[in-house]
Amino acid sequence: MHVSRWISSSISAATYILGTTARLLSLLLAVSILSFCLVSAAPFDPVTAFIGPEAVISPEQKAAIAAHWGLYDPPPLRYVAWLNNVLHGDMGISLIYRQPVTEILLERALASLALMGLAWALSGILGFVMGVVCGVFKGSVFDKITKTCALALSVAPTFWLALLALMVFSVFLQWFPMGMAVPAGKLAGDVTLADRLWHLILPALVLSVSGVANVTLHTREKMVTALASNYANFARARSESRWQLVRRHGLRNVALPALTLQFASFAELFGGSVLAEQVFSYPGLGSAVTAAGLRGDIPLLLGIALVSALFVFSGNVIANVLYGLIDPRIRESAKPFRPKQKKLPDTSSTSPLPNTPDTSSSPVSLPSPLPPVIALKPTGYHRRPGGCSHD
Repeated sequence: MHVSRWISSSISAATYILGTTARLLSLLLAVSILSFCLVSAAPFDPVTAFIGPEAVISPEQKAAIAAHWGLYDPPPLRYVAWLNNVLHGDMGISLIYRQPVTEILLERALASLALMGLAWALSGILGFVMGVVCGVFKGSVFDKITKTCALALSVAPTFWLALLALMVFSVFLQWFPMGMAVPAGKLAGDVTLADRLWHLILPALVLSVSGVANVTLHTREKMVTALASNYANFARARSESRWQLVRRHGLRNVALPALTLQFASFAELFGGSVLAEQVFSYPGLGSAVTAAGLRGDIPLLLGIALVSALFVFSGNVIANVLYGLIDPRIRESAKPFRPKQKKLPDTSSTSPLPNTPDTSSSPVSLPSPLPPVIALKPTGYHRRPGGCSHD
């Protein structure tokens, strides 16, 4: 039994891994085709982006550079050549940074992951805690203030919040630096971890604001629904306290929706980091994609498109895995339903029991009908108040 269950689990895990890998490859292929078509149709001049707008060269030299890069080839041939280089680990050379695209992506992805990871953790923890407290104390002053602020911040643009935070906390109060990832004028070897965290706090707080608002509102509604359910009322009838009710019945019912919303915000988080990094001059993927889009760095744009698709897909896969760990019902629903079949006895070769009459040739006798129901006649006596009398 245990061996068969282990084999079944191994087959299910292998099937899930193969299916996830196939979906990832198809997604990356579709993103690469769409991105290549968009940048090919865009009014970019890779030669001008490479030599710079101030450089003056002859049209013959410009045509020679374009021919060397294969810019005169049809787009399908250029896509196949670029895809072949990507499969061999070569994404090209950045036209504005003069470095391989893989090195730029690795360097800037680490900085962006630190920023987005901290913002993602803050939005999830703060939003979940505030949503649970607002749901438990529904209608209180804290609930009303938090709900109003969350509704206002959920629709606020990220770049506006970043500018406001810079004006308040960096210019007027001078609590945080003006931007960048490290102090200006300081050597790379002299930069400490405390310096990096000090420059990371304000951008992470701004980037997590919209996530905190969404998670707070969603968790609050789920907690209110859970505490008004029938099983919660039954728990109150058993004299359970408020926090026992929240701990035993509320948290497990609101954790899965909050986790779903948190991992679904990966795409929104990546889009918000583009604006936040541009405002704070943070050297991440957001500032790199802005510079590449403004100056026509096609190799870097294509590389960032693939990395962003991989980032969002990884968040969805992690969410699917954690669903099964939190809620066992999802694991059971993913298994195929196999109804148990009862084994019927084989009566073709069995012999009749001894002293059993052979009814194969005799007609089947039906049971005798029940005797008719005899209707009882009234006796003529009926009870009146005070005794019995005869009609």
